[in-house]
Amino acid sequence: MIKVGFLGDSIRIGYAPIAKELLGDEYECFEPNENGCFAKYTLRQLIDYKDAMEGIDIIHWNNGLWDVTQGFDDGLFSLEEEYVDLMKRIASILLKRHKKVIFATTTPVNPKCGHLSNPEIDRYNALVVPELEKMGVIINDLNSVIAPEVEKYTADDFLHQTPLGSYKLAEKVVEVIREVAKQL
Repeated sequence: MIKVGFLGDSIRIGYAPIAKELLGDEYECFEPNENGCFAKYTLRQLIDYKDAMEGIDIIHWNNGLWDVTQGFDDGLFSLEEEYVDLMKRIASILLKRHKKVIFATTTPVNPKCGHLSNPEIDRYNALVVPELEKMGVIINDLNSVIAPEVEKYTADDFLHQTPLGSYKLAEKVVEVIREVAKQL
């Protein structure tokens, strides 16, 4: 049986339960009960969940929306260099502990979202993806699943996905996990 772990923010909380169901009995899945929030918080969770994640073959992980939030009118929550460094640190730890690591790009928001900006999301994705690829992390471009119809797939909070949007993400997550599982 292939063991899969899901890490990340509330976008993960939306798609992971559906992905677990779609993966079926061939996969044993783990995900924390709590939101991974921003990159530094997920890094901290790697301490708390080390034992629970023992023996997981494939990690599917995302962070980003909290990091690119503009909450105080003084810039983004995580500076570019800080975000990239933290993501590389998370990837390094995960790559040492697990056979395969998949990073899911940060999903876009409805343009009406007041504290997040798609150009900033795209910029942070563009900064981190090449660095993670160099390390051997597999990229799952969830951004491209939502972006073409962002208003259709985004809920009334302008940030999270509708049930249909979460299902579309889960389908892509399952597709990538199954492809990676063939490499084990």
